[in-house]
Amino acid sequence: MDINKLMQAKRLSKYRLALRSGVPYMTLSDICNGKTSLGKCSAETVYKLSKELDVTMEELVEPAVLKRPPFDLFKSNVCHRLKELGDIEFLIETIESDDIRTYYHREWYPECLYLLAMADYLSRENNVPACSEYDDLRTMKLPEPLYPSGILLEAELLPDDNIKERAMENAIPEFLRFNIVESEVRNVI
Repeated sequence: MDINKLMQAKRLSKYRLALRSGVPYMTLSDICNGKTSLGKCSAETVYKLSKELDVTMEELVEPAVLKRPPFDLFKSNVCHRLKELGDIEFLIETIESDDIRTYYHREWYPECLYLLAMADYLSRENNVPACSEYDDLRTMKLPEPLYPSGILLEAELLPDDNIKERAMENAIPEFLRFNIVESEVRNVI
């Protein structure tokens, strides 16, 4: 969880949080401004802040130590996992792990919606009811279309103006609903 958002939700200024937690104001200011990473702070500092913000130490430092992979790598990993497990096992693993909600809470919306689209697509393909636990997320949509890097490269290099349009026309509906252009999830090497 982002410390600035936590402070905002608790209606705490940096000054007040510094006073209440016992963490020096300059240290807290550096953390809030990104000059100091919570992942590099002492356990004592993280403990004091997490206690005052009413979150676990892990929740507080997670954004600082968690590296977000490039989206194309994420997609590749998801598709390889699907190939490895098969449709039904992949669906079960995805729902039980609650990774969709985890990505949502991290504000990794492309990853969240890609995984949800994959689950919805596989549910349709296998005549399995879609998991209603994510109905609130199904109303979301990325603000701009998210194209595969290969399509973007092709559109940049070739004089054909319709590359992106054709990619949209061939996109899987469950992905396109979230503004994600994806046409192939099974053909991975």
